[in-house]
Amino acid sequence: MTIAAARAFPNIALVKYWGKRDEDLILPVAGSLSLTLDAFATTTSVQVMPSAEADAFELNGSTATGEAARRVSTFLDHIRARAGSAARARVTSTNEAPTGAGLASSAAGFAALATAASAAYGLDLDRRELSRLARRGSGSAARSIVPEVAVWHAGHDDHSSFAEPVDAPDMQMVIVTVDTAQKTVSSREAMRRTAATSPYFPAWISSTEQSLAEMVDACAAGDFTRIGEIAESHALRMHGAIEACDPPIRYLAPRSVAVFDAVASLRAQGVEGYATADAGPNVAVLVRPEHAERLRDSLAELGEARLVGPGAGATLIDPSGGVDS
Repeated sequence: MTIAAARAFPNIALVKYWGKRDEDLILPVAGSLSLTLDAFATTTSVQVMPSAEADAFELNGSTATGEAARRVSTFLDHIRARAGSAARARVTSTNEAPTGAGLASSAAGFAALATAASAAYGLDLDRRELSRLARRGSGSAARSIVPEVAVWHAGHDDHSSFAEPVDAPDMQMVIVTVDTAQKTVSSREAMRRTAATSPYFPAWISSTEQSLAEMVDACAAGDFTRIGEIAESHALRMHGAIEACDPPIRYLAPRSVAVFDAVASLRAQGVEGYATADAGPNVAVLVRPEHAERLRDSLAELGEARLVGPGAGATLIDPSGGVDS
């Protein structure tokens, strides 16, 4: 019986991942770039149990069933195949972020699961291999393996689609939580519907490729303003493509839009921040460190505003919760 545990953090995409060209391998239609946070961690332990007849998955203190349990077991199958093992496992996971509310809990979850499970099954994987593995559970999890700013290469097959670090200027985020309820349409379903029915989807793919190239250049140049401009524009393009689905899907709530408007107003006053939102109502605001506290305080009336910084990649931890040496 072997046990391993890991901790990983969600990431907020500055150039968004939205749409797959291979559902099985989870290969994206275009690359993306994100900031891994230092808050809202997922902590996961994996205990290999050779005598068990089935995998068991406990999430936030409750036994998970249905689709959530199926996804975990399917993911473990990838690891078992690689490790040459048929042994089932018990997975225990705790999310500090609300699950399914657009705060990338699945990214942190599968990054932590990939790290813990690969160790529990005796695989010695480097960061690129872990990123590829985490991608098979949730696409954005490929980026949560990586600390701070990560670019996820779309690639053309399993080996070439992974995330790696990118140098970038100092920046922080204010996460404005306006709704913690689980969204009614999952990201996976919304991606499929966008690809199948949104008339804007072809333009989304080509514009994302261009935005990513511009974002990588802006990061290399240390140009915070350009990074923020691209991030805000790209988020609104993604939500526009989603809202054009048939039937439409709308993730942004009126309070979400109010945060975008407030950030634009603060920017006009010299407080430089740029809003973005993943597939959910909650808004992340990229901000210069020297403006971070003022921006957070100004947005607090619109939702719970939390200041976060760049965070670590997925890490093995010991049973007491410290970093495994």
